[in-house]
Amino acid sequence: MALVDLIMPKLGESIMEATILKWHKKPGDIIKEDEIVLDIATDKVDSEVPATTAGVLEEVFFKENDVVPIGTVIAKIRVGSSSAVTQSQPSAQPSPQQYEEAKIIDEVPYQQAQFIVEPSVALNKNVIRFYSPLVLNIAQQEGITMIELEAMEGTGQDGRVSKKDMLAYVSAKATGTHPAVVINKIVTEPVIQNTNNHVAVANNVAVMACSYSGNVEVIEMDRMRKLIANHMIDSQNTSAHVTSFAECDVTNLVLWREKIKKDFEQREGEKITYTPLFIEAIVKSIKKYPLLSSSVDGEKIIIKKDLNIGMATSLPNGNLIVPVIKNADQLNIVGLTKQVNGLANAARTGKLRPDDTTGGTFTLTNVGTFGSIMGTPIINQPQVAIMAMGAIKKRAMVIETPQGDSIAIRHIMYISLSYDHRIIDGALGSTFLNAVSKELENFDGNRSI
Repeated sequence: MALVDLIMPKLGESIMEATILKWHKKPGDIIKEDEIVLDIATDKVDSEVPATTAGVLEEVFFKENDVVPIGTVIAKIRVGSSSAVTQSQPSAQPSPQQYEEAKIIDEVPYQQAQFIVEPSVALNKNVIRFYSPLVLNIAQQEGITMIELEAMEGTGQDGRVSKKDMLAYVSAKATGTHPAVVINKIVTEPVIQNTNNHVAVANNVAVMACSYSGNVEVIEMDRMRKLIANHMIDSQNTSAHVTSFAECDVTNLVLWREKIKKDFEQREGEKITYTPLFIEAIVKSIKKYPLLSSSVDGEKIIIKKDLNIGMATSLPNGNLIVPVIKNADQLNIVGLTKQVNGLANAARTGKLRPDDTTGGTFTLTNVGTFGSIMGTPIINQPQVAIMAMGAIKKRAMVIETPQGDSIAIRHIMYISLSYDHRIIDGALGSTFLNAVSKELENFDGNRSI
């Protein structure tokens, strides 16, 4: 008999941890090689973890909703004795040192007037309360406020509120036997502010406990929304954001697409949108100004030779994800169209692979899809620039002709570039933006598919 480790897999170069969503197997279950053992989620996509060998699931080390670092042993599989399946004995719990090294903490939703740090930073055990998504869902369904949650005595590990505690509280509340909770109290706590991975503490700041006036509805952020929120704040704290704008006459491009889109769909089985045309113009311009495809590592600038273009994609639930077109400069317009459509459909149907969202070197967001004429997007770290394409509108414009100036109806679009001013100055940012604009304006309306 031998025990084989089941390890939290690495799902991308920038992914350092994953959340266990669901165990499909429990200790004592027989599992086949490549059979799905559990579902996990990262800040990119959800994924399944298969068994690396056939055998019996001996023990699991983490519960659902635990956040586990990549490379950590999450379970053990017993091989070589499949003829006898016995209930596994409780294993020794990981030592406190192991928990400290792993820094495993539950996901914490945003809560008004509450500040979150890791346990090692807390001044005392009452400063932080961690709540699993299951507990928060029960609280939302039963109308239990955050003040009531804070007042509960938890029976879980480190005093955490468990599902059992919640059900007991709901039952007691229904019978009127639960203790009264003061809702509008003022508490004085240290304020913990996370700034660029350094923790600063300001003492004696009065914070109003969670209370809402008027007719309101309180909605807890889902896991992806919390991650998006954290990424946006981290990006603002990391990069010196500057945004430049340009007006672009895309009449030739619009007329060409209208002319060929039916034939293109019949021949290729794909609808051609503006996105692959925008990406084509961007990669041509990055080749002229390679600093736009780079990242910052301390005082070093890392220029990325592989042009992997991320495209911000809206999901049906309102969240956002950025699948990446790898080596976009090596694809023609047909290849770009297939990649764009394939990744967009996979994103909206939840079928993206972990590798589909990693390795981006520059990001495009098409805010015009939703009617916006321009935008100031936030940089997708660790990149240094992101471009937004606004809605294409018909406008009366003055155009120059050999016979003189005249007024004509043209298809006009505003484009914007947000860039990291630490390494990209206004001159380079504006020059690159103008280069993309010229690529679009000078689009060859007679080109073949």
